[in-house]
Amino acid sequence: MNKTIKNIYQSIGLPRLIIFTFFIVVVIAAGFYDMDVVALMGNVLRRWGMYGILVLAMVPSIQCGNGPNFGVSVGIVCGLFGALVSIELDIANLAIFGGNEILGAWMSLLFAVVLSGVIAWFAGLGYGVLLNHVKGSEMTVSTYVGFSIIAFMNILWVTLPFSSGDIKWPIGGEGARNTISLSSSFSGILSNTLAFTIGDPETGLKVPTGLLLFFFLFCLIIYLFFKSKTGIAMSAAGANPNFAKASGINVNKMRILGTALSTTLGAIGIITYAQTFGFLQMYNAPLMMGFSCVAAVLIGGASTSRAKISNVIIGTFLFQGLLVVALPVANNVLSGTDLSDIMRMIISNGIIIYALTKSKGGATNEE
Repeated sequence: MNKTIKNIYQSIGLPRLIIFTFFIVVVIAAGFYDMDVVALMGNVLRRWGMYGILVLAMVPSIQCGNGPNFGVSVGIVCGLFGALVSIELDIANLAIFGGNEILGAWMSLLFAVVLSGVIAWFAGLGYGVLLNHVKGSEMTVSTYVGFSIIAFMNILWVTLPFSSGDIKWPIGGEGARNTISLSSSFSGILSNTLAFTIGDPETGLKVPTGLLLFFFLFCLIIYLFFKSKTGIAMSAAGANPNFAKASGINVNKMRILGTALSTTLGAIGIITYAQTFGFLQMYNAPLMMGFSCVAAVLIGGASTSRAKISNVIIGTFLFQGLLVVALPVANNVLSGTDLSDIMRMIISNGIIIYALTKSKGGATNEE
């Protein structure tokens, strides 16, 4: 019995036990402070699906040997661009859809996903080549790349000649505004598909079925990919580059492939996030998203050298659960304060620092 408990303890790990226990405590505390626990848990489910694919983007990058993809912003800006093109072309309202708003919204979403996925794939290939030239410093370089691509795209967002009234500034002509509504395209289409409420229609637990199924679908796709011959080769290249090379695996190619896949998931992830939120957040808004994604996968049990789909599912739920429940509880405990942003930074950066201390600085795989 003691051996079984010890095995469970070792498989879960002390940090996750502490975090899970803390999550249960703050849920109980939320009820003590007469907060709407059902609504909070509904928000946790929504944010679970909302951020899930962005966190999933960490897995290929970690598995191929590049470590957590702090440069997921490369994929994010590709996703934003694809969504902007979908709005600019007014895909949702094309005559071919006969005025069917739901069909139009789905086509607008799929167009944005496919276009941004293709762009992100080629951007990821170039990004992967860069990371192959800086082996041992992937996380440092990827962080720099992530910040740099946001700064570069800020220039493009200001100068691109958009004509859609939903995108451009209402006064002054060219350029995209800071926040762009998706109400005329694909806002909430995933969240509302097959959604249902447990309990009272007004106060019950709202389950965004379509959003969660979309997240789980991509989890399944990536899981099956890593069971394939290419996926196994990629994992081998990340785990032991020298052995993989001796076995005839092109390690550099696997690293590039993993980076491209991670970047593509980042593009799809930001579109999933935006349709749930109802807006595209432009300019510096995605700047720190990579840090939250890294923190979530680490909190789920991943390391800087190995990651599984279960780490994504568990980590995203726990991380978003802590943010949704713990922050308002903290604000109630310390009445008259708003610690949301401060606590979010402390939690996410604290988890990352802990993981890096365990890995002695990050990925150091070399051929």
